[in-house]
Amino acid sequence: MKRVAIQGGPGAYHEIAARDYFKGEELEIVPCNTFRDIFAEAEKDPMLVGVMAIENTIAGSLLQNHDLLKMNHLQIAGEHKLRITHSLAALPGQSLPDIKEVMSHPMALMQCEDFLDTLPGIRVVEHDDTALAAKEIRDSQMSGIAAICSTLAAEMYGLEVLVRGIETNKRNFTRFFILAREEMLREVQKENHINKSSMVFVLPHNEGTLSRVLSVLSFYGINLTRIQSLPIIGREWEYQFYIDLTFDDYNRYRQSVDAIKPLISGLKVLGEYREEKNGSDE
Repeated sequence: MKRVAIQGGPGAYHEIAARDYFKGEELEIVPCNTFRDIFAEAEKDPMLVGVMAIENTIAGSLLQNHDLLKMNHLQIAGEHKLRITHSLAALPGQSLPDIKEVMSHPMALMQCEDFLDTLPGIRVVEHDDTALAAKEIRDSQMSGIAAICSTLAAEMYGLEVLVRGIETNKRNFTRFFILAREEMLREVQKENHINKSSMVFVLPHNEGTLSRVLSVLSFYGINLTRIQSLPIIGREWEYQFYIDLTFDDYNRYRQSVDAIKPLISGLKVLGEYREEKNGSDE
């Protein structure tokens, strides 16, 4: 049985991503309050696998998670893209007119604003987690209060789904990284075909340095699929760059990495893995 650490409670979207990625395998889900806790749990158990959101098509990148990857020992072993479908759920026997309050994670509330606007006089309350909001309603038998959560969380906590698919944008996808220690990579990766890489590096504060790096990558036929810059704390106007690359030829990719090394500093390859082309529905 694989032990998989997720951020959030049982039934959270992180659990759905984990079960999708490891479909057919028996999992022990290890809930964590924060993303940092995933890495703390992995320090205690080298066989532990982590699942961590890195970006959302609506909200953008989760910036704090980039630094967590840089500062810790877990490597990216894979990725999973999940379409986020929100449901409104409450205690059994209630209907939509009975609901006076809706609670969920701030991101979920934001993603369902258009639906919430159709409920006159409704009180909106922020919660730490979508699944734990459902759990609290169940544990405290909170009548008149609904959670925005996954259908998995609603089923897990015995809530009745009042409305499905309440997210405003139906192209709402979250990309998750599957994380593992080096000794676990082969077991976690779905196959040996590696065609994607994530890395971080620092550029000198000189004109044209980024364009030179990108030109080298282009020369070797490497495709840049994402770039995210973050300031370096304590070093004014200097930035570290997190990039994702895709490639057809692994050897050419390794040659391109060697070619950019003289132009950069602080290079860390965060993971080499297989690109997932299409996301899955919740």
